[in-house]
Amino acid sequence: MRCVIARFPFDLTKSGVLESMKGVKPEEVIGASVIIGRRTYPAKQVGQVLTRQDRRDFNAGEVLRAMARLGFTCRDLSRAAAPKRTLSAFQEASAMLGAPAAV
Repeated sequence: MRCVIARFPFDLTKSGVLESMKGVKPEEVIGASVIIGRRTYPAKQVGQVLTRQDRRDFNAGEVLRAMARLGFTCRDLSRAAAPKRTLSAFQEASAMLGAPAAV
């Protein structure tokens, strides 16, 4: 499949990606990630290994789109992280006691 990452076209296949990532130790995942095989890799690490370009030359979205089109599971934690609603002291106490809190 032909995809464009950092304004350069690449012909990627699922088996080619699996082969390229074989033996690569995953870094700590903080943001967007791709599951390849049984390992979870940061999207930028995958892009760097596949394109042999500096991580500053592309964004994680480009890599996620390409990997999703190839059938890999992708996660974008920046979109999934929803702000938590802060509770008042009364609401926290009510929740700990199991009683419904007055709104």
